This record gives sequence, C-alpha cells and structure tokens, in this order.
Amino acid sequence: MNVEIHIADSKYAHYAQEICDLMYESALARGTGIAKRSPEYVAEKIDAGKAVVALDGDKLVGFSYIETWGHQKFVANSGLVIHPDYRNQGLAKQIKRKIFELSRKLFPNAKIFSITTGLAVMKMNTELGFKPVPFSELTNDKEFWKGCQGCRNFDILERNNYKMCLCTGLLYDPAQKEKEAVSGSRFAAKVVKPIVKKRTPNKMYKK
Repeated sequence: MNVEIHIADSKYAHYAQEICDLMYESALARGTGIAKRSPEYVAEKIDAGKAVVALDGDKLVGFSYIETWGHQKFVANSGLVIHPDYRNQGLAKQIKRKIFELSRKLFPNAKIFSITTGLAVMKMNTELGFKPVPFSELTNDKEFWKGCQGCRNFDILERNNYKMCLCTGLLYDPAQKEKEAVSGSRFAAKVVKPIVKKRTPNKMYKK
C-alpha cells in the first residue's frame, strides 16, 4: 500500500462522483443511515480546500470533508469513507486526524462536532479529545439538520424533535480544552514536594 493523503484542491474535483458512490455503497454495506451528498456539493468542498483525499497512485481510497455551521462557530468533520480494499489498515484514523488538523487550522476557534453510529469513529474522535454530548450542545443551524433528510433514520430524529437519534453526538471545544490545560498547569505548579526531615544520629556521651 502506497497511500498518500492530500489536502484537496480543484485538481481532485473529478473524484466527486466516485466519492459519492463510495459513500452510498459504504452506507448500504453497514446497514446504517447517511446523509446523501451530491457530486456538485462534494466538488465544491474539494475546490475550497475543505477536504482531504487519500489516493493510492490515482486510485481513490479515502475521503473526508469539512462543513461549517452557525456562522462558523461550529465545524463538522463529515463523509469519512474508506474503499473496502483498504479498510482495517489504520487509514481511517490517518484521514480523521488529517481532517481534524485541517479544521483546527482553518477554524481555530470553532467547536468541532461529529454525529455517528460507528464505534470506530467514536473511538477515533475520543482519542482526538472529543467528548460525547447531547444534540442540544451541537449546532442549532437548521441547514445542518436538513442535511439529515437523506438518512434512512430521519423519521427518528423528527419524532424526537431533533434532540436524539441513533447517532451519538461528539464535540471538541477548543475553549474548554484551553481551560483544562490552564487548570492542569496551575495544579502542577501547586504540587509541593514533601519535606523529608533527616534524623540526627544520637550523640554518645562519656561519663
């Protein structure tokens, strides 16, 4: 395997239809819902540099992209997909880290979130510092939730007034991480080493 992960630009836009097909086939194989995306939408993300593409030579083997919501206060890492022939080799984890780093670079103050039914994605997000949260902690941007209409489980989301579904919500809050880092450094600074008193040996006196 000689896979390279690229930050996308316009020269990768011709993969858009293949990416959409791979997303759809992957969802069918897992038997889970997925919000459908058009080739035009995917190409737009690629052209804007808000995606990563994994290639083995010229062969598409993986993809993920960035969406922004709530006036760029929230960022979603979406559409993570791996070609069946390249699964279980750690590639998904590499792509996930690459798209996370790109998100932090482009939108350093935004909260990054993910909704997923996949245990592997949950584990990868947790390793990056994401924490499970209720949907109320995620964006309330109607356009984001409208994107779930193509998911087979959308009726569940609707019945629960967009407060819960089969997906788990995960959130990375940079402001909270900064507070935790400051709090941790203060705690470390207050750690005082115990003072160990040396025992003075008993003096011997002659009578």
